[in-house]
Amino acid sequence: MSAVGKKLFKQGIEQLRSKEFREYLMSTHFWGPVANWGIPIAAIADTQKSPQFISGKMTSALLVYSLMFMRFAIRVQPRNMLLFACHFTNECAQLVQLGRFVNYHYIGGTKKQEKQV
Repeated sequence: MSAVGKKLFKQGIEQLRSKEFREYLMSTHFWGPVANWGIPIAAIADTQKSPQFISGKMTSALLVYSLMFMRFAIRVQPRNMLLFACHFTNECAQLVQLGRFVNYHYIGGTKKQEKQV
């Protein structure tokens, strides 16, 4: 490892050991977004399931929910980029699910699936 690499590694370790970082790990600014990651992870996992089980109302509600919390994450001081990333990911996953829902129920996905069976 070069001298620059060793210095960067040492600075990183010092940052992890700092009081500010420990306080951040014990705050709702950190644990709130961590707990929220279950929603986008579930939505991403659901993209592999049949679109007939997608709830249009719930998907729409989650789209609005994530939009509101993305705005909140940017507006709160200090900005909570971990929360923003969580809800941005959820927004993308829910948009995919909404597209699958619309395709299945309104564009003819039902007929395509019946032909495959």
